Amino acid sequence: MAGQIVAVVSQKGGAGKTTVVMQVAGGLAERSRPFAIADLDPQESAMRWSELSAAAGTRIPVAHSVEGADAAVQLRDLAKTAGLVLADCPPSIEHPNTLAALEVADLVLVPVVPSPTDLWSTRAVEKLILQVQERRKTLKAYLLPNRVLRTRLAGEIVDFMHEFTLPVVSAALAQRNAFAESALIGGSVFQLGRAADSAQEEVRGLVRALLKELETKKK
Repeated sequence: MAGQIVAVVSQKGGAGKTTVVMQVAGGLAERSRPFAIADLDPQESAMRWSELSAAAGTRIPVAHSVEGADAAVQLRDLAKTAGLVLADCPPSIEHPNTLAALEVADLVLVPVVPSPTDLWSTRAVEKLILQVQERRKTLKAYLLPNRVLRTRLAGEIVDFMHEFTLPVVSAALAQRNAFAESALIGGSVFQLGRAADSAQEEVRGLVRALLKELETKKK
């Protein structure tokens, strides 16, 4: 089987790409779902985080470093072996690794922090993804409200996200200490016990939404 690839993409740092990748990884591990992580970001944040996670016995595998002219081929090969790949892309839509991931991804997730500057940068990401979708009709892509605060402005910005051409995924991640704490201990929110119940439920909701879209894509 060819396997499937979920690419997490943003135009600027601070959107929470790696956090999203690692929390989804924790959710997949909780479900005993086979997967691999591909780190395409030269900063190698997913690589370092996953090394801590694997050492802590979380069932999150160490990320594979993917780069170079054959990055797209590497991702396809990894997907064939693992069945599902979470690809952490560089915070730039011009980076060759990001462009390679978009050429082979089955689903693209764009984390969006609800702030005006993040909305502006998301427009550029959306434009690129829509161009790729013109050539790759089966490519799915969704905006993910991330680090959402309980403020009126944040709520208005999340509402405004629905005016984008790309749809908003039926899940969101709030601004919670649990997500930062899980990085410190080398794992996901599922290693934090009942104190992180709310964060765990958010991640479970995101994992369910992603798997549903991927299953639909297979049919």
